Formats: sequence, C-alpha cells, structure tokens
Amino acid sequence: MEVLGIDIGGSGMKAAIVDLKSGEFVTKRKRYKTPQPATPEAMMVTVIKLLKHFEWTGPIGCGFPAAIIDGTVKTASNIDKSWIDKPLANMIRKATGCATRVMNDVDVAGLAEMRFGAGKGHEGTVLILALGTGIGSALFHNQQLMPNTELGHIQFKGDIAEAYAANSIREDEDLSWEVWGKRLNQYLVEVHKLVWPDLIIIGGGVSKKFKKYEKYIDEKLKVIPAELKNHAGIVGAASQFL
Repeated sequence: MEVLGIDIGGSGMKAAIVDLKSGEFVTKRKRYKTPQPATPEAMMVTVIKLLKHFEWTGPIGCGFPAAIIDGTVKTASNIDKSWIDKPLANMIRKATGCATRVMNDVDVAGLAEMRFGAGKGHEGTVLILALGTGIGSALFHNQQLMPNTELGHIQFKGDIAEAYAANSIREDEDLSWEVWGKRLNQYLVEVHKLVWPDLIIIGGGVSKKFKKYEKYIDEKLKVIPAELKNHAGIVGAASQFL
C-alpha cells in the first residue's frame, strides 16, 4: 500500500509517497516553506500544492506540530493560534476528497522509528525525544503509542525543560557538546524518573551527531540515536494507515 505522507512543521511542509511495506519513499521528497503567518487558510493552500505536485488521489497521512485529539488541533506553539480547535483531518478530507489521518508530528516520527527504525522489535517502554527548536516526545509501551505527551514541557531548572536542553538552546548559546551533553543528561535523568523507559531514542537533527555527546549521558540509561533521520516524519505520517 502507498500513502502520501505529509510532515508539517513550523518552518517547512514536506511530503513524499511512502511504500508502507518497506517504509521507503517511492518518490523524491517535496518541500515548501511553511507560510508566515502559519494560519489555517495559508497552510491548507500549501497542502493542496503538495497534493498537486504528486498528482495524488489516494490516502493521506499527516503529522502536525500540535496535540491532536480525534483529528482536531488542540495546541499551537509554532503555528498561528487560530489553529486551536480546527478539525484538521476533516479540513484536508473536504479540500482533497482523500481519506486522511492526522497525528502529532513527534508521535508520527515515533511510529516510524518503532516500525522501521531504531525501535523496531523493542517491547517494554520506549521514549522517543526529538531535539530541535524544542523537545518533542513520543511514548510507547509494547509498541502501543500513548499520544500527545509533552515531556519537553515539564518544569525544569525554573522553566520548561526545552528552554534548558533543546538543540536550539545549544546553538543560540553557542554551548560546547560537553556543556550541552551534560544539560541533556540532567534532563534525561529527570524524565527517566517520570516514565521509567527501557529505551530512549534521540531524534531530531542532533541524532546525526550522537557520538559528540554520547559520553556525557549516564550509562545506566539506555540511549541510542534514531535511524530514520529526516525521513521519520513523512514515513510515520503515512504509517498511520498500517
């Protein structure tokens, strides 16, 4: 089965057709900038552009940067606040005539890692953390997703955790890998106390640089890098139809 996977983020909207048997792209990825302001009207225009680019009429899976309940947007941090309570899945269905499923963007990236990447075959509790502008989380138990966790937003060091240990903080404050790696470790130890994962998978852009900070992470924690890198969001979005 082939599905159009759309990964919607605060800065870019990316899509490709995915073969759900292999988890591989059938086409090259297409990316458009997320319109600013990122209003529902403007972003839906870009969704239609992606559809037309692929001449697509089949099922659509979408990852979106918000908590999603029954296809409806419940939060808005990197998008326009007017998204809150918009029925995104129905909006895409009406605009395209295509069967549509929508979930949180980190949750779908987690689905991809659990089905085709670093989490494949892992039972027990697995926590996936996407370290980027913020810290996104996806929590699985025995391969079942517990949706819409926001473990980057726990109170930590007088603020939310992502204000201390996100990759954007490393870049903005020009932190060395050692300083940032130790900050990340403090956060991982704290999160471990909350959900007791058997495995933590680090995603986001810094997953490629894992060797640079691996030695600063407590060896009692089982932490590994994600495998699917930039493909995870699109593959996971499509894999909602598995």
